[in-house]
Amino acid sequence: MYNLILNKLPKSTPNKLKIRTDFRESIKFELLMQDNTIKDSDKVIIALKLYYYKPSEITNIKTAVDDMLWFYRCGKDIKIKENNDIDKRVEKKQKQIYSYEFDAEYIYSAFMEQYKIDLNSIQYLHWWKFKALFTSLNENVLFSKIMEFRTIKLSKIKDKSMKEYYSKMKKLYALPDMRSEEEKEEDFANALW
Repeated sequence: MYNLILNKLPKSTPNKLKIRTDFRESIKFELLMQDNTIKDSDKVIIALKLYYYKPSEITNIKTAVDDMLWFYRCGKDIKIKENNDIDKRVEKKQKQIYSYEFDAEYIYSAFMEQYKIDLNSIQYLHWWKFKALFTSLNENVLFSKIMEFRTIKLSKIKDKSMKEYYSKMKKLYALPDMRSEEEKEEDFANALW
C-alpha cells in the first residue's frame, strides 16, 4: 500500500503500464462512469483511452482495467468479504454527496479559499494529492457545508426551526437524480422490502 508521505507517487500501474496521473483524468473518469447515456462496453474503451497513453498496446484488458481502478482508488484495495467460501466485492450503495459536474464551482472555490490552488490554471496535480486535499477540506468552506446539508439526517434534529433550516438547505443544494429509470425502479422495489 502506498503512503502519500513516504512513497513517490506512481506514474504507472502495478503492472508497469504508464498512466495519466493528473487529477483531471480521474474526474473525467468519474463523470464517464456516472453517464447513463453511454453503454458500459463503450465506457471501458473510453476509460482506457482516457488513462493510458497507448491503449492500442494493451494486451490484457482485464489487467489494464484492474490497474486503472487501482489508480482511481489511490492504491487502496477493495474490501473483500467471505460469504459461503466465495469471495465477493463489497459494494455498499451510498448516497452521492458531491458531483464534479454540478459542484464544480464550489470545489474550485474551496480549493482557492483553503489551499490557494487554482484548479483551472494549475498545470498538473497528481490525482492522489488532489483526493487527499479534497477529503481534507475544512468545515468552514461552503462546499463542506453543502455536503453536510446533503448528508444530515433530518429525523435526528429535535429543534423545529433547525429542522426547517436544514430541510430547506437540503432541498436547495440537492443533486439532480442521475439514476437510470431501471435503477430508480430497483431502488423503489428494494424500499418496499
